[in-house]
Amino acid sequence: MIDIQTLLIYAIPVLFAITVHEAAHGWVASLLGDHSAKMMGRVTLNPIKHVDLVGTIIVPAFLYFTAGFIFGWAKPVPVNFRALRSPKKDMLWVAIAGPMSNFIMATLWLIVVFVAINTGSQFLADMAQVGIQINLLLAVLNLLPLPPLDGGRVVSSLLPSKLAYQYDQLEPYGLFILLGLLFLGVFQTVILPIVKLIQHWAYTLVGLI
Repeated sequence: MIDIQTLLIYAIPVLFAITVHEAAHGWVASLLGDHSAKMMGRVTLNPIKHVDLVGTIIVPAFLYFTAGFIFGWAKPVPVNFRALRSPKKDMLWVAIAGPMSNFIMATLWLIVVFVAINTGSQFLADMAQVGIQINLLLAVLNLLPLPPLDGGRVVSSLLPSKLAYQYDQLEPYGLFILLGLLFLGVFQTVILPIVKLIQHWAYTLVGLI
């Protein structure tokens, strides 16, 4: 039997996290001259526009029923970097917009945790804690300096053109490299400790620890 309450506690924060992350990329790209995402209706908080069959539905459902937690991703927002007013420089801001939106959402969920605890809403408190963790996880993971992750785009924008071109050649293999790193324990030894450190610092800041 499906525990609907637990499903909602995980699904709602995950859906918001991946939706806002992608919309942020499109919004900043539009501000800087590339309107591809805007013309395709992707600069929106409507989650339906960002749903990816595998990343938003199949993988989260599989993880929920097999591992007891939910994780996923949205359909990537199209960005034509050549249409940006200053492609190399503006690529940094488009890339960093996604992780920054996750840090902002983590902050908003932190406020929700504070309110929920003081009003005695355990359901909302649990959801908000998941919201904090999933947003910090997405932000830190996407900041890994590996194309096509956002961190890879940031590194590429900062490198000299020749080095950036060579670095970008890693992109077709980026997913396989990431999976290999995760298999070797990067998630447990690097990503998760950083997430827990930021989360502990945030809770301490608002007096929840």
